[in-house]
Amino acid sequence: MSVKNFAIYTILLLLAACASMGTPDGGPYDEASPVFLTSTPQANALNVKENKVVLEFDEFVKLQNAYEKIVVSPPQIQQPEIKVNGKRITVELFDTLKPSTTYTIDFNDAIVDNNEGNPLEAFSFVFSTGDNVDTLGVSGTVLDASDLEPIKGMLVGLHSDHSDSAFMKKPFERISRTDSRGRFAMRGVAPGKYRIYALADANGNYRFDQKSEKIAYLDSLVVPFSTPAWRNDTVWHDSITIDTIKRVHYMRLRPDDIVLRAFSVPMKQQYIVKNPRDKHNIFKLFFAEPLDTLPQVRGLDFESSDAFVVERNATNDTLTYWLKDSLIYYRDTLTVEVTYLAPDSMENYVPHSDTLRLVPRKSREKILAEEKKLFEESEKEFLKSARRRKDYDKDNPPKYIPPTPKLDVKSRSGFSMDVNNDFKIYFEEPVSSIDTAAIHLYQVIDSVQHPIPYVFRQSPDNIREYIIYAEWRPEKEYKLAIDSAAFRGLYGHASDRFEQTLKFRSLDEYSTLRLNIPGTGNRAVVELLNNSGLPVASQKTENNRCTFFFVAPGKYYMRLFMDDNGNGKWDSGNYENKQQPEEVCYYPRMIELRAMFEYDQDDWNINLAPNHQKPLAITKQKPDRERVKRNRNAERKFK
Repeated sequence: MSVKNFAIYTILLLLAACASMGTPDGGPYDEASPVFLTSTPQANALNVKENKVVLEFDEFVKLQNAYEKIVVSPPQIQQPEIKVNGKRITVELFDTLKPSTTYTIDFNDAIVDNNEGNPLEAFSFVFSTGDNVDTLGVSGTVLDASDLEPIKGMLVGLHSDHSDSAFMKKPFERISRTDSRGRFAMRGVAPGKYRIYALADANGNYRFDQKSEKIAYLDSLVVPFSTPAWRNDTVWHDSITIDTIKRVHYMRLRPDDIVLRAFSVPMKQQYIVKNPRDKHNIFKLFFAEPLDTLPQVRGLDFESSDAFVVERNATNDTLTYWLKDSLIYYRDTLTVEVTYLAPDSMENYVPHSDTLRLVPRKSREKILAEEKKLFEESEKEFLKSARRRKDYDKDNPPKYIPPTPKLDVKSRSGFSMDVNNDFKIYFEEPVSSIDTAAIHLYQVIDSVQHPIPYVFRQSPDNIREYIIYAEWRPEKEYKLAIDSAAFRGLYGHASDRFEQTLKFRSLDEYSTLRLNIPGTGNRAVVELLNNSGLPVASQKTENNRCTFFFVAPGKYYMRLFMDDNGNGKWDSGNYENKQQPEEVCYYPRMIELRAMFEYDQDDWNINLAPNHQKPLAITKQKPDRERVKRNRNAERKFK
């Protein structure tokens, strides 16, 4: 190769090397939020006449869920128009500006940078149409009263009118909206005394005029004020090195720790949601609300006296009607009149009647055709099997006799039993007769069965379930034996013989948890929660104490509610009756229980920490900011 050609070749290699770009590894993500630079009018401007606000930032920005997050106060009847153009945001108000009024445009965290989506959190813009700007404010948290979940997007408002009717008849005077943590911050508030409310405003009129809307309120008045305070501001030399920490003076707006517990008013409504007849002999009535009394069901085209066996579900809002007589249930259409109690326009419960046509999913003809086909197929298989036997006589073949239907006895328990449980059996249809002499319970000792006494009763929650109560002992083995025909079902089917061996676990496999909760007396219900925040056990306090026995080892959380009316369940509030929902409190930490241990938990002081300190691990509504970072890091991991 000549020197000239070698030089050209070398140059080409260098050019190729320069043109070959490696895949960049990214580097750290931009975590900086957009910076507000200037505006027209200026922030905190006085005597503003124009209804248009233009904001400018140091980088290209965009808005996320603008009409959900951005709130203008005082509230606007006509929705403002909000536009984004590069580094500029324009807000145009269409309502006539009120004289001598402080206006606040609360952006919440809707403003984010264009590339990484970093939000400018808690950003508000303030101006006044008068000679001064109101500078007070209030802030706090809105939580779901039943489980202390932060509520996102809840409207929070103030009324200087202290009458109870103002919340229902007048729009709010100042408003804010909660963020993903349930937090709200209301600015531009004038000195005075206010009522504060939270509202899931379904129709956007800033007042509580629909009973289905979720609400919250404080019993006491809110008086905004400010106090001098100091905070530490960190100046960074770079992304990992602190330059200086400055102590900065500011005015703290208070109260800033308001907790509003939101609830839905129980609606007085009752109606039949649906009435399926999945099988000929069964129809169901699904009601909108639980029933206090059974409805009256009258057959309009059949004799309905003593025609049904009625089964309730656990929540008492679904009834199953088992038709007894085949001459009735084989009919393809039944017409019934159902009379039940339902609220009238004054919310007084009065009898209400519905006429229902009950049509099964399959006609009688189709069922008979399916049964005939099944019989023919079974008969064919029977004869095919019979021909393989040596004693088969083709001139006198065996006759196929279909098996007699049986009433299956089913168990809800396995071999291993918890010591605080009883043995349960259930059936696919109601039982019409029971021979208790055919039920035998034994304790097995050295392979020898010793009869022991027991009590056999129908479950109070399910007419097709039965419970066997006995003096069960840990680590002992038992055998349940039920003779054939011990039970006969509603449709005449008899049960087969049933046997099951069961053994109760050792006490060494459990924990005991003892709690002392001052101030609860005999009126709190304590719930033990799993890692998903769902209750697995509950106990009522007695003299400020309660104990959970036979707890499986594991990690748990705890919640209690003050059962003020003693009905054993949490009750919501009622604004018209000025009734707050029953208070709920969470134990602030997870507890881990180990086998063979008895835990005497330290005093659970429900008044020491704010009652909204629900453990983050079981809080379902996570802050948006944390979710953005987590998702971004997950994306980066696989790039």
